[in-house]
Amino acid sequence: MTPRYSPHFSLAGLHRQPVAVAFDAPRIVSDTGLLTVRALDQRLGYLADLARRLPDPRAQDFVTHPAAEILAQQVYQILADYPDCNDADALRSDPLFQTLAGADPRPDRPLACGSTLARFQYAFTRRQAELPEEERPAFGEMYRARTERIRLLNDFLIDTFIRTRPRPACVILDIDPTDDPVHGRQALAGYHGYYRQHQYFPLLVFDGPTGFPLAAWLRPGTAAGACGAVAVLAALVAALRRAWPEVPILVRGDSSLAGPALYEFCEEQGLLYAFGYASNAVLQRRTERALWELELYHRFYGQREPQVQRFEVIEDYRADSWTRPRRVVCKVEVTPQGSQRRFVVTNLSGQPGGIYRGFYVQRGEVPEQPIDELKNGLDLGRLSACGFRANAYRLLLHVVAYGLVVLLREAASSVAEVARATVGTLRARLWKVGAWVEEKAGQIWFHVAEAWPGRELWQRVQAAVERFAAARAGAEGVGVGIGARPEAGM
Repeated sequence: MTPRYSPHFSLAGLHRQPVAVAFDAPRIVSDTGLLTVRALDQRLGYLADLARRLPDPRAQDFVTHPAAEILAQQVYQILADYPDCNDADALRSDPLFQTLAGADPRPDRPLACGSTLARFQYAFTRRQAELPEEERPAFGEMYRARTERIRLLNDFLIDTFIRTRPRPACVILDIDPTDDPVHGRQALAGYHGYYRQHQYFPLLVFDGPTGFPLAAWLRPGTAAGACGAVAVLAALVAALRRAWPEVPILVRGDSSLAGPALYEFCEEQGLLYAFGYASNAVLQRRTERALWELELYHRFYGQREPQVQRFEVIEDYRADSWTRPRRVVCKVEVTPQGSQRRFVVTNLSGQPGGIYRGFYVQRGEVPEQPIDELKNGLDLGRLSACGFRANAYRLLLHVVAYGLVVLLREAASSVAEVARATVGTLRARLWKVGAWVEEKAGQIWFHVAEAWPGRELWQRVQAAVERFAAARAGAEGVGVGIGARPEAGM
């Protein structure tokens, strides 16, 4: 394209030469690196599988934007850091997002607007939205669709985890609640005394070794920490046992989940577990001598060893609400800042130090890091819909997007810069790259600057993704490409 050389405005005094700005360049996009993520997604059939599962009560004869397109549009907006529905109003004619969503990159064929995305989350059409809820002819069907989507999305997560990896030596279920502040009048939001804010209180489960998300359930802001935990774990354990009957399953979580219902469920199901446990007068008294001895040792040898730890086991601890005694591992620690005692309830055998340091505290990596990435990298807190089920669906869209990030890191595990990269690092080093778009010779070309410093990294990641997808296809014995657009070039 030939430049106009007719400026729309000039910037006086910026440089020794005149500086002018003209809006006359070809169609330029800014998130070109997401093409590799979409290629992996297509080869694994990730979003295509999810789109087939989603109930869509819209009148299909009048649908302009199919569910698969809307789903891809929303997930890739989240990955590109455009998490809100109204962001689509600025991006719906962007040729990159059109390509990612499977649409032709034409200005006269834009993607869904923000209001269409919001209506899809509520599962109703524009015509029905103008009527009171009790008069909407498809209200019952829409209500069921909203509820069913939450269950189906959670089923999709565990099914994807099972089908995208070989039989593991064990599965570690990291379960953790997290706060999600609200800033409006969202349904079922409430004030939580511990966090001192109005919030939702979602419950998340991740695979310990990989961080892949296995479940995400939105809960009211005043829910107890363990609310629904048994039901969530029961569904996951049933799916894992169907796929891998002999694989050991371990569960770990913090003290907010501690309670006899969860302990008894794990014991009945043959699950190994370790849960944090809040301190109390009985445990303080039974570890008093260990603390005194450690403080005495630290007083004499603190210059040489400023931080000292000691682990004890109480084999017969029984709280009033428990039906039987259980094992409690105690960590006693003295540092220059003071002393502390931490407790873990477990049915694991072995040395207490190994249980605490080798298993329980690994929660600092999973689920703490995935939750941090969801909140700070993928804007998990943008649950701004009025309806509770719509927000539950939005929560799951963010988790589905994070699942793609985990799969990308697994696919590019041989690329050191990507294997453990956070969402923010991936976005800065790999995804946020400008290109101008051209349709030529039956192909869609994304022309990236020759001197872009991430060129070599992207090529290595793309090669790793292709090897990973080919290996998965070989393992399944069939091709896994679903809905791919072979004419879309890079």
